[in-house]
Amino acid sequence: MEAARIRVVVRGVVQGVGFRYFVLRSAKESGLRGFVKNLRDGGVEVVAEGHRDTLERFAEGVAEGPGHAQVREIEVEWSEPSGEFESFEVSF
Repeated sequence: MEAARIRVVVRGVVQGVGFRYFVLRSAKESGLRGFVKNLRDGGVEVVAEGHRDTLERFAEGVAEGPGHAQVREIEVEWSEPSGEFESFEVSF
């Protein structure tokens, strides 16, 4: 299985609706490593590393978000994994 890194920026109504903790739970259940954090512009950034197929499914879930979120835009960037993460965390 190919390892990869994904960076996802999500925009819409994604702050104050439990989005980061939705992503955290999903990432931990999927065995991914990385972080999720709010951005100053109102978006949410997600960086995760793991198996590419797992990351693809994870990104699909991130694109939908939790029930109270309204995802309007999603940017996805793929790259090689750095191996810098030991777990998945909410970053502040």
